[in-house]
Amino acid sequence: MGAGHYSALSQPTLEMSELVCKTLDHDATDILIDKWLEHRNDAYWEWFQNIRQRKHAANTLKRQVIAWNKGDFVPENIFCRTVDTSRLIPLDRTWTTHVYHHRSMQDRKLSMMPVVFTMLPELMLLRGMHDHGCDDVYIIVTDVKKQEMDDITDYFKLVCRYAYGKKCKPSRECQIQYEHMRLTHTLLRQRRTPCFPQIDLIFRAILYEKRPPFIILFSHQTTSYSQILFTHSLFVPAEDIFFDFPSGCPNPCCNDDCEMIRFPRRGIEGAVILSVKRGGKYGKRVRAKEMCNWVDCTVSFSEDIRQGDGETSSEGSQSNGNGECSNGSTKNGLVCSKCRLVKYCSPEHQKKDWEEHRRVCAKPASA
Repeated sequence: MGAGHYSALSQPTLEMSELVCKTLDHDATDILIDKWLEHRNDAYWEWFQNIRQRKHAANTLKRQVIAWNKGDFVPENIFCRTVDTSRLIPLDRTWTTHVYHHRSMQDRKLSMMPVVFTMLPELMLLRGMHDHGCDDVYIIVTDVKKQEMDDITDYFKLVCRYAYGKKCKPSRECQIQYEHMRLTHTLLRQRRTPCFPQIDLIFRAILYEKRPPFIILFSHQTTSYSQILFTHSLFVPAEDIFFDFPSGCPNPCCNDDCEMIRFPRRGIEGAVILSVKRGGKYGKRVRAKEMCNWVDCTVSFSEDIRQGDGETSSEGSQSNGNGECSNGSTKNGLVCSKCRLVKYCSPEHQKKDWEEHRRVCAKPASA
């Protein structure tokens, strides 16, 4: 490992990791999206078609919503309500993916592009749910099996609950060290790569240094699957939208318990949510705002500071600072009279947003 001393209870840094980081920039993401649209999976295509047929209700101004009301099946025509600013923004925004993997994969010249491609529709939706703070996505690639993935997930939930940003009680220290040792020996015995200490180090280092809305553990088995670990309940996809989201399993007899790719279809109940402390040196608290839909405006109609899961938070609520309105001002807002999906601080900003909003603006479904 790099400089610094690693232990299960100390705060690690990214510099200490021996894993290789492959970065796929915005251009690479664009290429993958074009390829996915060209060879689209029928299950995902049918799900988006169902979203289009459902139509949005008139009372969805503050709720999560996916809207595809007009045009062809392309990301710029599919809109998602952001959880941090309540804006309705198209899914055509790309992101940078940081894929951490063992050097043996690089020695075997295994590309990381298929890893991202496997989860592309999920990543598009998770990216689309955030106005700010999700320009970078972090994936840790392993070769663990399902039960081992579950055990690793339980370990990170334990560590975040009792040791992240707080003094850990001696009894919990013993429990964490015991589970760390057990997982280390289990993965070593099965010859998994990377070893568990390296998985633990890079995972907690990303949490401490980057504070992302979520981190993905990806298993590079013959039948790949993954686990999405969220850092706040606010970032979890809503059950009433994603209850029938495809699992990604190629088996035609697949049932609801399969979920090869574990996208949380049952909302908070089925999601992995880490108790990540925020505030002070641990970053800003989560602020779920309702903002003017014009992307360069900073007017906030309301602001809800979410404590939630053990004082969790994220950087995702920060303003972009380029607005034309005064910072921190609060108004009732002007609701779009046709779709009733978005708010504006003024008619001027509604006009500026129309070129984009016209692609989704449609009358809501009848009550």
